[in-house]
Formats: sequence, structure tokens, C-alpha cells
Amino acid sequence: MKKLYGVIGSPIQHSMSPLIHNDAFLQLGIDAHYHAFHVLPKDLEAAVVGLKALGVAGFNVTIPHKKAIIPLLDEVDNTALKIGAVNTVVNENGKWTGYNTDGPGYVAALKQITATENKHILIIGAGGAARAILYSLVKEPGAKVDIFNRTPEKAQHLIEEFSLQGTSRAVTMAEVVGNMPNYDVIVQTTSVGMHPHIEDSPVQIATLKKNAIVSDIIYNPLETDLLKQAKLKGAITQNGVQMFVYQAALAFQYWTNRVPDVHRMEKIVTERLGGTTC
Repeated sequence: MKKLYGVIGSPIQHSMSPLIHNDAFLQLGIDAHYHAFHVLPKDLEAAVVGLKALGVAGFNVTIPHKKAIIPLLDEVDNTALKIGAVNTVVNENGKWTGYNTDGPGYVAALKQITATENKHILIIGAGGAARAILYSLVKEPGAKVDIFNRTPEKAQHLIEEFSLQGTSRAVTMAEVVGNMPNYDVIVQTTSVGMHPHIEDSPVQIATLKKNAIVSDIIYNPLETDLLKQAKLKGAITQNGVQMFVYQAALAFQYWTNRVPDVHRMEKIVTERLGGTTC
């Protein structure tokens, strides 16, 4: 019998998850189907019960349900609890178990372009994506992470919550500008620069050092203004497509114990967004 997987969120109609997961099932000869389910916040509890009743084998969770779903699950992985968000749910012998693949997926994507040990890193933003990425990045040996947020108190709270006072700092815009030549990696986690506001940029990078890594988790547009400016400075840039596909690949592995072709996933997403791949 064909297994059913999916993603729940609101809005959900533009999700590219069905494209990459259904293609991966086909490529690996797995008899399964992945479907996007539009679930409003008021219907979340009923949806979780209904998905279990239907015998759904697993599903992804996206905005606005990543936090709200936690108390509705039978078990939650420790990483997801620390991050405070679940983006992947697995049906484990009739029990819903929640995981978070956003942070590990981001680090896996970053490792495609650079080693992550002993890096001085700037994270821009202190929201849900920043939480997941910070939690995973600080596990890398020798990582030193600064956080810039428009509300400095929110960045400081995040540092204290994760007990990172010895390795992380909440920095002001002036400190970001002053420290810019020292950063090895800059990670942009906010919505600044996303379509339709494609001319916006969260920070100025005039003194960015050559060969720094600038990573923006936005993938619409494929190249934000921040990435354009970084490229002009000689930086190595990465958009959000790789994070998207690596977190998806980890979810796929949780469900099937099979490893999908991540590069094929990346090609599908990039081409759908109007870009080209090598």
C-alpha cells in the first residue's frame, strides 16, 4: 500500500516540498506520495489527529505551526525541544515523534562550501531560523558567534537561553561595521531582502574581507542584494536553496532510512525558481 507523507502550513500552495520529495520517491523506487495540506492555526489539533487516523507515515511542519505543534506530539527530540520548534514529524509505531532538521540542514549546506571549525561567525536576526542555526553552529569546534538583531535584547536573551555567554555576543550595528573585516562567515536569517523588497539589505558590508562566506537563507530572489554586494567584494556566497534541500533530505532520511539525491533536489528547486544550475 502506498505510504502517504506531507507538509502542513498556512499558506502552503507555493511549497516546493512536494516536487522534491515525490521526485526522490520516484528515483529511489519508494511507493509513496507527498502532499501539501493547508492547515489553519485553529485547525491544527484536529489536523494532527486526522493525519494519525489516516496512517500518514510522516510530515513536515512549516509556518505558522512549528512551535504550536509541540504539545500535540507524543514525543519530541531533544534538539527540537532546545530550538523550540518542530519541522519534521515521524510516525514511529503509531506515535508522533517531532524533530528539527533546520539547524542541522543549514550546517550540512554550509559545509558544502567551507569548513566550519574555528570560524568567527555573524548571525543576522534572532527569530526562529536564527535559533535553529545558532544551536547547530555553536556545536562546531572553535565556533565563535556574534548575533545582530534590531532588538539587541532579543539577541542577548537567545545567548543566555543557550548558555553561550563565553562564545557569543549580542552586537550593535556599529560593532558589526567595526568587526566586519574579522568575520569569516555571515549568516542572514531575516526576511530583509525577500521578494518583493529585493533592494533591501540588513547590514552594510563595505569592509567585508575577501573570501569571506556570506550565506542568506532567502531563496526568492535567488540572489539577494546582500549576496550581490558580497560577490562584488570577492566573497563566496550561498542562497537559501541548499539549506532548504538539506533540511528536506534529513527529513526524508528520518521517514525512509534512505538518502535522497540532494544535488538533484537543488537542481529541481533552482530551476523552478527560474535559476540555472551547472
